[in-house]
Amino acid sequence: MAVGEVVRDDRVLRFTRGLSLFIVPFLVVAWAILYLFPDRTAQLWSWVIPVQMTSMVLASAYLGGAYFFVRVARERHWHHTGAGFPAVATFASLLGVATLMHWDKFLHHHVAFWLWAGLYFTTPFLVVGAWLANRRYGVAPAAGDLVLRPGERAVIAVVGVAALVQGVVMFVAPSAVIDLWPWPLTPLTCRVVAAVFCLGGAGVNAWVDPRWSSLRLMLQVEVVMLVLILLGAVRARGEMDDGRALTWPLLLGALGMLVGSAYLWIRYERHSPAG
Repeated sequence: MAVGEVVRDDRVLRFTRGLSLFIVPFLVVAWAILYLFPDRTAQLWSWVIPVQMTSMVLASAYLGGAYFFVRVARERHWHHTGAGFPAVATFASLLGVATLMHWDKFLHHHVAFWLWAGLYFTTPFLVVGAWLANRRYGVAPAAGDLVLRPGERAVIAVVGVAALVQGVVMFVAPSAVIDLWPWPLTPLTCRVVAAVFCLGGAGVNAWVDPRWSSLRLMLQVEVVMLVLILLGAVRARGEMDDGRALTWPLLLGALGMLVGSAYLWIRYERHSPAG
């Protein structure tokens, strides 16, 4: 081996583990505030979220993220977790940009705001740094790996692209979406929900890396988020307008993704060494 050559042993670096453990408590506290007390954001959060459903959607991303980073901290193989890092960096970056765009909407006298600003102005760089440093040690798919079928890879990648496109449209042109959305949105909350949608972009990795072991954790995070969102919709059903154009497509899409996730889990997990 040449001097300075990286040994691709699929390790997870200590920095990556440490960053993950640092992030988890913030995510858990944020989930608890927004999901358990969605009507108290004026007192407990960094900005007032006028609709409880938006609070619970953001909270679902936080608990899904907490689960993801707990797993990263314990993981021995980078390729099991690597697909999530670009999605997390995109999510955090969009929230940082949204903060600057809607600076006057935030409660600058709250400690929660300065924690929010500090995290979203630094986390994207830390997450990207961890991804760039760690991906050098990742291993490519090899003979004998349990891989998805081409049709399954294509469907997952298309869903990931669709989530990204939806998120970009909502972030760039919230006025084009607000009147179609199942519950009331403001330009700020539309951009926050857009950031949550962009987390779904992790599915695009299935086209590049078809290993079940690379998708497995992303699927678990997705299920955590979707279940919380659907439960939130039941809790906040008074805020939902079933006459809006996107109400039923979003509901059926979420249910379809859960069914698809169950199918993939049943099909592949019984054959997985990690199962």
